[in-house]
Amino acid sequence: QVQLVESGGGLVQAGGSLRLSCVASGRTLSSYVMGWFRQAPGKEREFVATISGSEGVTYYVPSVKGRFTISVDNAKNTVYLHMTSLKPEDAAVYYCAARTAGDIVTFTYAYDFWGQGTQVTVSS
Repeated sequence: QVQLVESGGGLVQAGGSLRLSCVASGRTLSSYVMGWFRQAPGKEREFVATISGSEGVTYYVPSVKGRFTISVDNAKNTVYLHMTSLKPEDAAVYYCAARTAGDIVTFTYAYDFWGQGTQVTVSS
């Protein structure tokens, strides 16, 4: 079991930056594949980025590649999503998720544990 708590969301102007944090308790993040997902009003939850806790391999949805960076600090048991050049279409509730085994994947159903989400609002 792992418990995930996100923070760092807020209101930012288009072109601005935010860093989301997800603190895990219960087990070390090196045991998991970690992911960030987002859900905008009226839309399905979608994959944003993922990283393997042990090897640091990353993968991004094309719409954020080059603007967002996912990283893990195993000493702090925290996964980050650094978002730059934010666009209004990036506005959503962002969720942190953990997958207990296997390769990095983009499917929501493949992740076993979820945080409560943090709101990101981008003004144009």
